[in-house]
Amino acid sequence: MSRVKRSNDWGFPRWRGYDASREATTVRLCDRHGCEERGDCPAPKSPNNPERWHFCQKHAAEYNSKWDYFEGLEKAEAEERAKAERAENAGYAESAHYGWAGSGDGSRSADEMRALELLELEADADFPTIKRAYRAKAKEVHPDVKPGDEKAAKQFQALQVSYEVLRAAEERREWKG
Repeated sequence: MSRVKRSNDWGFPRWRGYDASREATTVRLCDRHGCEERGDCPAPKSPNNPERWHFCQKHAAEYNSKWDYFEGLEKAEAEERAKAERAENAGYAESAHYGWAGSGDGSRSADEMRALELLELEADADFPTIKRAYRAKAKEVHPDVKPGDEKAAKQFQALQVSYEVLRAAEERREWKG
C-alpha cells in the first residue's frame, strides 16, 4: 500500500514558499538575436513610444549606453526635464541613511569608496584594517622618509585625506548606533 503524500498547500501559513508553485511560468527571453538569457529589463523602442524591447541585463546596459534621453528637446526643455528627474529621485538619496547598515552593502558613500580604493581595501573593510593599511602606506611615502619628493608628498596628503574621511564616517556610525 503506497502512502499518499500531503500537499504543501494546506494550512496556515502555507508550507511552500509564495513564489514556489507547480505551474510552469512563462519566461520572456532577451529580444537580442541569439541571446537565450531572461529578458526582464524593458527598454523603449523609440522616444515617446509605449512599445518596449525586453533585454537581459547585459544587453540592456549595451542598449542604454547609446540612448540619448534628451534627444529632440530644446536646451531649456532638457534642463527642465533633468531638474524634474533630480527632484523626483532626491528622495532616494535622502533615504540612504535609513539603510540596514553594514559596510560593503551600499552603506558607504562615494567618498568613502574612493578612500578605500586609494588604500587598496575592499568595501567591507573594518576600521582596524583601515588603520593598519593607512599606517603601512603612510610609512612608505612620509615626507621624513622621502624628503624633497613632491610625488610622495602628494600621495601622503591623499592618504591623510582618505583616512580622515574614513575616520569621520566611522565616528558617525558609532555615534548613531
